[in-house]
Amino acid sequence: MSVDETPSPTTTADSRVPVTILTGYLGSGKTTLLNYILHEQHNKRIAVILNEFGDGDAMEKSLAIGEGGELFEEWLELRNGCLCCSVKDNGVAAIENLMKKKGKFDYIILETTGLADPAPLATIFWMDSDLGSEMYLDGIITVVDAKFGLERLGEALGVIDRESQPLSTGVSVRQVALADFIILNKRDMVSPEHLQTLEESLRLINQAAELHVTEHCKVDLDRILDLKAYDGVERTRLTRIATIPNYQNHLPDRVGTLLLHLPPQLSRDALETFLQDILWEGKSRAEIWRLKGIVHVLDGHDLGEGHWAWMVQAVNEVFEVTPIRIRDAQELREPASRLILIGRDLDQRDLSKCLTDASNK
Repeated sequence: MSVDETPSPTTTADSRVPVTILTGYLGSGKTTLLNYILHEQHNKRIAVILNEFGDGDAMEKSLAIGEGGELFEEWLELRNGCLCCSVKDNGVAAIENLMKKKGKFDYIILETTGLADPAPLATIFWMDSDLGSEMYLDGIITVVDAKFGLERLGEALGVIDRESQPLSTGVSVRQVALADFIILNKRDMVSPEHLQTLEESLRLINQAAELHVTEHCKVDLDRILDLKAYDGVERTRLTRIATIPNYQNHLPDRVGTLLLHLPPQLSRDALETFLQDILWEGKSRAEIWRLKGIVHVLDGHDLGEGHWAWMVQAVNEVFEVTPIRIRDAQELREPASRLILIGRDLDQRDLSKCLTDASNK
């Protein structure tokens, strides 16, 4: 599935509410982060939506469970303007209800279960046309446990054999791979050497995400909110894309990040053909989980004055190509089209061949 939306240069998202998906393996510290957000004085009206329950947490105990075990919706309003609620589905109905009952919020944070792959949920909030006028996906935040993170990422490190341990069990790897911001939590519980090894492992999987090391998930909210990771209008992060090392997987069956440079003469049709070939048609052996990048437009006069580029985004097989206006001075001086790919079995030669084949069609 692809979506081609061509907004006018004056289109803004100011009236919409950003949705942040919070993910992380069991015990990583997601609830600690939520408690911190809900009880800090930050002058932001934030709605937190939970769909995970366990023992020993004050927020979770405040939610009502019916006699038959079914979950009843309940709202818990806090003094600092935040609101906490529970859900019994994938979160869409809860958020729609939230918007109707409680009005606009500055942000909505949706917590996934610790065993969930965030990709399907991200796709819903990214592409759901019914939600598009009210809210937009701001980004995915992944919390990683410093103490047990290496163990959880065993598959990515080549410890777990792919045949005996299929991809569906490697959810912690996918949570890291799909992240736009990684919180490496509990640094006080490990040695500096252990922490460095884990950081290197996380970077091996996802070099495109920002990474912040914390204790008790204490992080400046301005670092994790208003990311606009799927927007591309305000914060395209051109510098970050340009400086990512050209990492290649030299070992089979590994997860990692690859930077693919595109020819300056690449047309829009060739770009879409390439995306369809690698995401839909299986013409590359790569298993791509997240893709984003910038492709400069050869002739963007039909879009308006100034220099334009295509912002490319993809999660699994769903991709979107939208025009953005380039204002970054360095990017204007040295325009370069490139894509970041995060997934399994990424190979430079293989993907370059697919690109050449698409360009020649």
